[in-house]
Amino acid sequence: MTGSRKQFKLYRSPADRLREIVYRKKYHKDFVALDNISFEVKNGETLGIIGQNGAGKSTLLKILSGIVIPDSGTIKVDGKVTGLLELGTGFNAEMTGLENIYMNGTLIGMTKDELDRKKQTIIDFSELGDFINEPIKTYSSGMTMRLAFSIAIHADPTCFLVDEALSVGDAYFQQKCMRKIQEFRAGGGSIVFVSHDMNAVKTLCDAAIMLENNGCIAG
Repeated sequence: MTGSRKQFKLYRSPADRLREIVYRKKYHKDFVALDNISFEVKNGETLGIIGQNGAGKSTLLKILSGIVIPDSGTIKVDGKVTGLLELGTGFNAEMTGLENIYMNGTLIGMTKDELDRKKQTIIDFSELGDFINEPIKTYSSGMTMRLAFSIAIHADPTCFLVDEALSVGDAYFQQKCMRKIQEFRAGGGSIVFVSHDMNAVKTLCDAAIMLENNGCIAG
């Protein structure tokens, strides 16, 4: 990623958005979430992203995953990028866990044959048992995280993105996820890890950058 910038329009109310269109007058405030962000993560490396709430950490991950398009700058990604971003992203609450494996897996680039082969491995890792046949809307946040992580890590990415969603759920499964992430890194996978847990950053990351002042890198 080189020189990336992302700016959002903030409106006081939905009506102001309409007024801006009708009257062709500015009714929004510009908010710079990221400005001139540059870094590189090589194979087998883990980069930590730290910073206060609102510093642009989640926006950065959304840009790397393709959910958000930067206003300027360049991004080069070699291979598949998956990850655990905002909890529930890419899930349909009315569908069962099993149905969501196929839907979410397809969204992140897995083929039906691949999903057929990995379905049981994903279910076993998530430890959801019979709940895999229940609608996602009946899941706790921890159960949703289990399924989301299991799908993403078994998609064979070259780069894995981890947001604070990993902090949801019980300590046992968090440790299981951390071991899987370390195994992924040992196999040559790259990781971008966003966290407020400095101990986790020190344990997992080769280097870290801090975002502050509307997303500018402090170092």
